[in-house]
Amino acid sequence: MFDIRKIQEQVIYGAVKSASNNETAREIVYGKDELARTENNPTWVKSTMKRLENHFDKSAVNDIRMNCQCGYGMDEKLTLVKELVALSSSMEEFGNLDKAKAAGLSCVNGELYLQFHFCPCPMIADVDRLDTDTWCQCTTGYSKVLFEKAFECKVDVQLLKSIKMGDEICLMKIIPQETIWKLEL
Repeated sequence: MFDIRKIQEQVIYGAVKSASNNETAREIVYGKDELARTENNPTWVKSTMKRLENHFDKSAVNDIRMNCQCGYGMDEKLTLVKELVALSSSMEEFGNLDKAKAAGLSCVNGELYLQFHFCPCPMIADVDRLDTDTWCQCTTGYSKVLFEKAFECKVDVQLLKSIKMGDEICLMKIIPQETIWKLEL
């Protein structure tokens, strides 16, 4: 059976351990005396993020959470984005393809955006509202991996809006660090 909570516990534990040690990872994921194991998912998400934020600075928190992406459905999405790259010769063309628009992609003034009209994370389906964007940084990590593979270059991703933070959409800016389409002479 697919247990999203166990998957999230494992990826967060691994990301925190990589940034610190086993003891810190255990305390952040499970709480002192492992009391967080009994929390329901919405409570666990909020308390785990609070422990993470209390232990690390904002930059480290974002790096840790970006490394928490689970990769669920990555192959299918990667195939789509690579197809879109092959069908286009510029960022504008890429972002204006019907399949790109259907996937939530758009290009505005030469800049690429990815948006969702629903929160794509099943782990926080029952969370009404988050106090910070910490949890959502795993989605920026997922998008970073996806677009780096598809564009074959480094990519920065900025979270601009989050439904769980009260916005009407989830919105990310995708910023390739190199030119994707080379002009053929």
